[in-house]
Amino acid sequence: MNNDFVFKPKQTPRPPKPEEPELEDSEAPSEDGHESVDTSSEDDSNIPTEDSPAPEKEPKSKEKKTRRSPKQWFLDLTKKQKILLGISTGLFLAGLIVLGLVVFGGSKKADAPAKKQAAVKKVEKPKTEASKLTGVQISPELNKRSITGIMIENSLDARPQAGLKDAGVVYEAIAEGGITRFLTLFQEGQPDYIGPVRSVRPYYLDWVQGFDAPIAHAGGSTDALAKLRADGVKDLDQFANGNSYTRVNNREAPHNLYTGTAQMDALKTAKGFTTSTFTSLARKKEQPNKTPTAKTVDLVISSTDFNPHYDYDAKTNSYKRSEGGAPHTDERSGAQLSPKVVIALVMSQGRQGVYTTYNAIGSGACFIFQDGIVTEGTWIKANAKDQTTFKDARGEEIKLNPGQTWISTVGSSGAVTYAP
Repeated sequence: MNNDFVFKPKQTPRPPKPEEPELEDSEAPSEDGHESVDTSSEDDSNIPTEDSPAPEKEPKSKEKKTRRSPKQWFLDLTKKQKILLGISTGLFLAGLIVLGLVVFGGSKKADAPAKKQAAVKKVEKPKTEASKLTGVQISPELNKRSITGIMIENSLDARPQAGLKDAGVVYEAIAEGGITRFLTLFQEGQPDYIGPVRSVRPYYLDWVQGFDAPIAHAGGSTDALAKLRADGVKDLDQFANGNSYTRVNNREAPHNLYTGTAQMDALKTAKGFTTSTFTSLARKKEQPNKTPTAKTVDLVISSTDFNPHYDYDAKTNSYKRSEGGAPHTDERSGAQLSPKVVIALVMSQGRQGVYTTYNAIGSGACFIFQDGIVTEGTWIKANAKDQTTFKDARGEEIKLNPGQTWISTVGSSGAVTYAP
């Protein structure tokens, strides 16, 4: 029978099996649609032994995965999944917003002090230090100035004086005939008009040497001039340096001799008196007392015309000075003299001819008025070149407020009175 006429039923193609391995050419179906069958018997050589390597596994074909678009992915979600996704997204966005506020807001706040500090540095104030003479804060350059001592008269004809308000330290004692005189010391205070300038006495030379300062004066007692030479005091005597002084016409001689900072600076430079090496008076911060116990102070130095009186001014924490029953004022400005510290030194005194004498070397009682109260203690000065120190009852150093310090001599402790 002719095979060309044999009826072959139409076979429905089978769907592919993705995970089955691809057939080798020898395993492909025949042209008639039937699969060929391998009738050969299994060979024992195909069974792996311990000595033979295991047959390699044929790699499985990888199935191509169909990618869905984000829209299709979202549409395929269930309603519950969509709700959870919305909640999660909202929480995530809220967290980002809070984190941003913390990070960026905090950094701005943290940067603010740094920017403020940078601005402060740009406007940094010049550095200062305590004046060697007064303890007041001044520039380091100004603190290099040497101290200048100037003798200023206090007779009735010499009042009001010029330059006293700018002095850093003032010593007050009797010169002769009960008339007091001032040794004034200048550093940062630089008035251009100072006087009237008068003669010097030995005890003023003891005080000025404690500050390693030259002294301006118009002559002096015989003992004082001898001491100047013997002690090697830096001398700015008007008799030898007349061009550094001026006689004014509005006052009669000898109450009309004046000088100024510029003239003194030039004279000191010419003589090489440009530095002062000394121990400063011990200073402290101001501490005004809430209940002042010494609001008025009276010192008996000589007669009524020369005895000073002080009124404590709580607003400025200073002592307004009067003498002869009237405010003691500055000649040019009219301002009342107001030292920050008033000190009374109890010191033995005597007479040598018309001159008063003091024992400025040694020790004695003292009264220190500052901050509205009084501290009693002891003053000590071992020799002319040493600085005067002040000790309390326990032997501790009494420190003074910064500012002008006015030191007066009295004959006894009874010459000092004060009241709240």
